[in-house]
Amino acid sequence: MERPMSEYAADAPRVLRDFLTYISTVQGKSSKTAHEYYLDLRLFFRVLKHNKRLVPGDLPIDQIPIDDVDIAFLQGITLSDAYDYLEYMSGERPTQQNSVSTDYGLNSVSRARKVSAIRAFFRYLTDKKHLLEVNPISNLESPTIRKSLPVYLTADDSVRLLEAVQGEFAERDFCILTLFLNCGLRVSELAGLNLSDFQQDSVRVLGKGNKERIVYLNDACRLALERYLPKRITPHERDKNALFISRNRNRINVQTVKWLVKKYIGQAGLDTHKYSAHKLRHTAATLMYQSGVDIRTLQNLLGHTSVSTTMIYTHIEDSSLREAAAKNPLASVRPRTEGKWKSESSEEDETAASR
Repeated sequence: MERPMSEYAADAPRVLRDFLTYISTVQGKSSKTAHEYYLDLRLFFRVLKHNKRLVPGDLPIDQIPIDDVDIAFLQGITLSDAYDYLEYMSGERPTQQNSVSTDYGLNSVSRARKVSAIRAFFRYLTDKKHLLEVNPISNLESPTIRKSLPVYLTADDSVRLLEAVQGEFAERDFCILTLFLNCGLRVSELAGLNLSDFQQDSVRVLGKGNKERIVYLNDACRLALERYLPKRITPHERDKNALFISRNRNRINVQTVKWLVKKYIGQAGLDTHKYSAHKLRHTAATLMYQSGVDIRTLQNLLGHTSVSTTMIYTHIEDSSLREAAAKNPLASVRPRTEGKWKSESSEEDETAASR
């Protein structure tokens, strides 16, 4: 669901509001992306004001105002300031702001996104608006992101997860899990689905960068929707088109979706630390690839801009890869023995001759 800029930039200084307008209108970034840039830059300014002792020392970082950030402040920012900020993000920043049992230190993926926002902002100030003569963070590097294989549920685990659904909103929750596991949607894409997006056996999905794609529904998805819609909670007027409605009669939000997926993962006896709502997207992609869906089709289904992103699913070790290795015609060749190369077939022939 698109967010009006005034809703999140009211406390932003003019220079930041101008930047958000630029990336939204000129670069065509979605309002969701602009909102994420706003949050990242707001935290950057807050940490810098704290480190430079421009606010009382006992004022929590998340309460530091940024509406006084001006060109003079931005001109005083150095590369060392950016390094100090990243040090705070990697060591002291809580991963969950409102949890008493939170971990500390954001992972490299989260830090890389924040570096991207900072670099884009200062390129804008230097190259587009010419408010700075020199870009102070032009040499700021992104954290190295460790490439890893996607974590996913097996087909049996997926069935266990679906069978764990129960309770007052069982039809809604079952439909959510079914769409995740069959369509490979992102969490934000699922939460943003509207009734008007559906047409017969397909649904229009609004992905990253406001890019639309069509996802076709199989029998499981259609049946789950048929069971859910008669039980759909009547929403408030502003969310009357939303597909999934919360108990408060609002469009279900991303955090609620993540929470309910975690709940059912636990009820299914699966590892709640290992699996999450996003892992259901990995599950859908992995199971489809293992079942023979080609990589280009999978790319379109998932809404990946580059096929290289989708290629990660081709590196998963599974039974089909093991079977392919076993069927290699050279699989029977053995190391040299007394100057000769042997294979299983030749060993069998020698054994038969000796009998």
